[in-house]
Amino acid sequence: MQENNPQEIENDDLYEHYRFTASVGQIPLRVDKFLMNFIENATRNKVQQAAKAGNILVNDVAVKQNYKVKPHDVVRVVLAHPPHENLLVAEDIPLDIVYEDDTVIVVNKPAGMVVHPGHGNYSGTLVNGLIHHIESLPTNSNERPGLVHRIDKDTSGLLVVAKTEFAMANLSRQFFDRTTERLYYALVWGNIEQDEGSIEGNIGRSLKNRLQMAVFPDGDFGKHAVTHFKVLERLTYVTLVQCKLETGRTHQIRAHFKHIGHTLFNDERYGGNDILKGTTFTKYKQFVHNCFKVLPRQALHAKTLGFTHPKTGEFMQFDSEIPKDMADCLEKWRTYSEHSKEEFE
Repeated sequence: MQENNPQEIENDDLYEHYRFTASVGQIPLRVDKFLMNFIENATRNKVQQAAKAGNILVNDVAVKQNYKVKPHDVVRVVLAHPPHENLLVAEDIPLDIVYEDDTVIVVNKPAGMVVHPGHGNYSGTLVNGLIHHIESLPTNSNERPGLVHRIDKDTSGLLVVAKTEFAMANLSRQFFDRTTERLYYALVWGNIEQDEGSIEGNIGRSLKNRLQMAVFPDGDFGKHAVTHFKVLERLTYVTLVQCKLETGRTHQIRAHFKHIGHTLFNDERYGGNDILKGTTFTKYKQFVHNCFKVLPRQALHAKTLGFTHPKTGEFMQFDSEIPKDMADCLEKWRTYSEHSKEEFE
């Protein structure tokens, strides 16, 4: 068990390696001693380092090494990499493959699909489907086959996957050097007054809510992040924007737009599933809730992806249709917006 900095571990990136439930007759025992009794080849130093890093959870709460285990306690060890022997299982999952050759695959990921296995999502992920589609994929530094970038579970859109070690290294470098092109469509609350602009601010784990990322405009906390945006449509109380990522931080678009007061529509984690703009009329509230039902996730789609092909050197660009749930929601807002204009004319 290696030490990890809890600040650097994404919540979705923690993988369960061990789970033990203390028996009814368990006498109070330090958790480091408890785990040494169960885990083969574990040393007290390794267990204590894991505890300091926040990798030992009791009843889903991180504990220190001197925590006393009691009857019925559920003790888990979670790490930033998957247990290789049992996590990566090939599954026959339909994949929307936009492009494929002997070097890369471009996939259009549906909303609701997790990109790679992690705690609570051990099957049904894009990676499970990919390793069924291709027998041998290169692994990245986190032992994730083929992946050079990712998008959130409830974000739809395009991903490029590497099929060779060379492609993995080449594409990873392109993302690091920011030479790829990534355009997203997002529906956000409120009317953005500027036709276009940029949002800058370091992004790091929120100090108030560990499930959220937050923007830190000043100081060294978080990682440098820049999002460029252009307004595509103003629909009364919401705005459709095109976002161009200069950097690729976790939840970057979601955190940046919340920071400027324009939370993504129906983004539950960031409060966008509340009615943040509009009227107090019951009819309007019902309309918004109907939109939430049509689009039961954050309104974010990775629409365009461009990169230099690792083998040919050709710049390739792919575009995807806005998925039906987001398109239907937009159509509802267009209709509402038109009717609102008529009322005031």
